[in-house]
Amino acid sequence: MSTANQASIQLDTQTLAGYLEQNIQGFKGPLTAEKFAGGQSNPTFLLTTASGKYVLRRKPPGELLKSAHAVDREFRVMAALTETDVPVAKMYHLCEDDSVIGSMFYVMEYIDGRVMWDPALPEQSNAQRAAIYQEMNRVLAALHSVDVEAVGLADYGKPGNYFERQVGRWSKQYRASETETIPEMERLMDWLPQHMPADDGRVSLVHGDFRLDNMMFHPQESRVLALVDWELSTLGHPFADLAYQCMQLRMDHAGIMSGLAGKDRAALGIPSEEEYVAEYCQRMGISGIEHWNFYLVFSFFRFAAILQGVKSRALAGNASSTKALQMGELVVPLAKLAVELLD
Repeated sequence: MSTANQASIQLDTQTLAGYLEQNIQGFKGPLTAEKFAGGQSNPTFLLTTASGKYVLRRKPPGELLKSAHAVDREFRVMAALTETDVPVAKMYHLCEDDSVIGSMFYVMEYIDGRVMWDPALPEQSNAQRAAIYQEMNRVLAALHSVDVEAVGLADYGKPGNYFERQVGRWSKQYRASETETIPEMERLMDWLPQHMPADDGRVSLVHGDFRLDNMMFHPQESRVLALVDWELSTLGHPFADLAYQCMQLRMDHAGIMSGLAGKDRAALGIPSEEEYVAEYCQRMGISGIEHWNFYLVFSFFRFAAILQGVKSRALAGNASSTKALQMGELVVPLAKLAVELLD
């Protein structure tokens, strides 16, 4: 975990330390705060205190869209998963009182692990690469096997018609942030509703941004210690998470969001997409996935629509990350990759 040495300036560390001493068992100030580098929409800080290290994640201060930056949802889902097979950080406290630091925040366990940014895993051996991909597959299947009623998440999203609602939502969002006419996006918005598979009744907890660099791995072992960044999580269709991860791995390896396109997976010990999907199906006890191309096309479209919003905000001067414009340049390539998959 790298930190950017800005930060205590953004938090009243004295007030915060006093508050956390009252609300987290064993917490002891004083504290220092460093903001983690990166483009998180919810600013995230490393707290170093007399009682150890913690991580604080807050809503950005100021006026926000009503449903955006829902740190209370992130806290809720991770707290609910504590006793499941899904590895998550331990949650310590959610503060809904804006007066403490200026916005809602939560504090969780600090995990000393590895974040791997390159899906080709250049630092690893073939055996380690194979183990890491198996572990990601295991975590994904564990997530989709969670009994949402048993863990208190039955109302965490709307069940049913997930893809229909998502295509409608992201088409609308795309239109709202459109900066130019992209013929491929027009084709996708026309194609997706016409090729929507019938709702098969599958509903699970979905992460929404399931990828390698949203996992903290053990410092030495090929084991995930925590799946992080739950901002897009909801109740939805499990195949959306699987297709999203496979979509990323189809992207250019040299791009800003690294994929595996052009890489010889077999030579690296990394499973092919077919093998990865088959392993997931085996873990989930299903014989295969119909309409796989639809799920991939949907994933490319959804991600392109999200990045169009990032691009629009960057052009308006409101983006939270310096990489926002670069990410925005992925919209057309993503749409083109999706169009190549159309029937």
